[in-house]
Amino acid sequence: MEGTDVREKRWSLRGNTALITGGSKGIGVLHQTKDHGYAVVEELVMLGATVHTCCRNESELNKCLQEWKDMNYPVTGSVCDVSSRVEREKLMEDVSSIFQGKLNILVNNAGTFYFKPVVECTSEDYMLLMSTNFESAFHLSQLAHPLLKASGKGNIVHISSIAGIKGVKNASIYGASKGAMNQLTKNLACEWAKDGIRTNCIAPGAIRTPLIQHLLTKEFEAQVSMGIPLERIGEPNEVASLAAFLCMPAASYITGQVICADGGQTISG
Repeated sequence: MEGTDVREKRWSLRGNTALITGGSKGIGVLHQTKDHGYAVVEELVMLGATVHTCCRNESELNKCLQEWKDMNYPVTGSVCDVSSRVEREKLMEDVSSIFQGKLNILVNNAGTFYFKPVVECTSEDYMLLMSTNFESAFHLSQLAHPLLKASGKGNIVHISSIAGIKGVKNASIYGASKGAMNQLTKNLACEWAKDGIRTNCIAPGAIRTPLIQHLLTKEFEAQVSMGIPLERIGEPNEVASLAAFLCMPAASYITGQVICADGGQTISG
């Protein structure tokens, strides 16, 4: 029985607190259809964590919070546009108050993208993508550092993209923002290990989320799947399960890694 208890603790997030940005849709949460599977909010809650999440859209957030309340999920939320420095600071003040100055897990999941040739990109395009994708992850990690350190065992998981590893047509700024997240992962892992904080990154490939749903015609999906060894688009729960694992005691010797969840797309040539 003692051995069973040890195994359960290694594969559990019971008692952990977590902040997940962008938790109202996509990889952050199962919201549109159950076919999307479980995503990060539900995955962490079902493994025992108490979660706070954020979203730009108040009505969308409130709808999710009500659904979680109906399921007795311990989830709270804040309205926050992560591209805003002021709103990021307010978010972390809320988190510190709710979790009494301690945080075990930060998942930087919020992000945006669009396809645009470099010669057509504007300074506004650059600022939007970099502030939403990279600057938010950098700043929220800074703000979360004392809370993660105070918890004794902190974990940061960045959600980047394979666009930060390989070339993707018409996605130069997006790829740069995600590549910066990948490198930030390695630096934070080295710098904050002494504080008991592990930092890892997940680089998803094509995942069936609302962000790309408008692109997923049968023809487009078939074309993309041809370049994926597993021959299909991924589901949000297939990213969420990896995020949860990286935060578990069972993953205690893993830090500074950028792990592709892409069906083998980056190794297929």
